[in-house]
Amino acid sequence: MAEEFTLSVWRGDASGGHEVEYRVPKETGMVVLDALHYIQHNLAPDLAVRWNCKAAHCGSCGAEVNGVPKLLCKTRMDDYAGQTVSVRPMKTFPVIKDLVTDVSWNYQVAQEIPPLAPTVPAPFNMQQIDADRVQEFHRCIECFLCQDTCHVLRDHHGRDKYFGPRFMVKIAEFEMHPMDGADRVPLLAHEAGVNMCNVTKCCTEVCPQHIRITDNAIIPLKERVADRYYDPVRMLLRRLSGRKKAADAPSSTSVAT
Repeated sequence: MAEEFTLSVWRGDASGGHEVEYRVPKETGMVVLDALHYIQHNLAPDLAVRWNCKAAHCGSCGAEVNGVPKLLCKTRMDDYAGQTVSVRPMKTFPVIKDLVTDVSWNYQVAQEIPPLAPTVPAPFNMQQIDADRVQEFHRCIECFLCQDTCHVLRDHHGRDKYFGPRFMVKIAEFEMHPMDGADRVPLLAHEAGVNMCNVTKCCTEVCPQHIRITDNAIIPLKERVADRYYDPVRMLLRRLSGRKKAADAPSSTSVAT
């Protein structure tokens, strides 16, 4: 008998669903997306799965394989030899159908982030070290696996409190650009909620582009917020400045003449 892989694929929609088991003939070099395509072509033509490039560049085929956020086109079936492979939709986002989820919330968040605001016209004259620092963030393919694994978004439904790791990377891309003049620290401290991150580095672990999200984006942004809002000297200066403004303000009481 030909060797087979066993997949347990979640089937359903927003109203609910369950896992269905399928057996797929083993092929050399097979990835999870290949196995799902076999299921579509031979066993369940109505199976819904999102994909595009099949080269780990578009970020479309994000799902959870044995409970871990993965790109289906980059996850080899051989890594799960002898196991039943569970394939489920990303937990953080609402299910549309089967393995396809609604990630549109991410694009709404992206619109809230001020874009790059250059202090000088392009082309920029930059040091190589500065260019290298922001270049890492440009590798993001917006697969949203980091958003899916984030505890704040995944387990605590904190989309109203935290933008998530992907958008900490996006803000860092602008904030650490040496020619940028915008001030995004108030956004980080409040709407973006950078302090909600508890630095578990789970987002870094699942990033298919190997971006050091926690070390190179989130922690430096946390430091900027701490410097602005929690440094005792700055706190004292803000308090004194507030008192001075109050003392200089004109009285609201009018005197008839």
